[in-house]
Amino acid sequence: MALNAGDPAPLFTLPVAGGSFSLASHQGSPVVVYFYPRDDTPGCTTQACAFRDQLPDFQESEAVIVGISRDDVNSHAAFTGKYG
Repeated sequence: MALNAGDPAPLFTLPVAGGSFSLASHQGSPVVVYFYPRDDTPGCTTQACAFRDQLPDFQESEAVIVGISRDDVNSHAAFTGKYG
């Protein structure tokens, strides 16, 4: 399935540490979804930390940021713990 800028995202649910993230539970709210190849690699870390550093700006708009990669939940948890 191909999406263009501005298209609504298909609803999805993915596992996260301690539960799951469901796009359906955020309908009507701004959600930033970004995809990256792997946790804790130079480019991906730079990208994720840029979102982290700008989090207050996103929170003003009540936006949620979701990063998606093929890594497992334990890898995501370690990555999040390491970089906040």
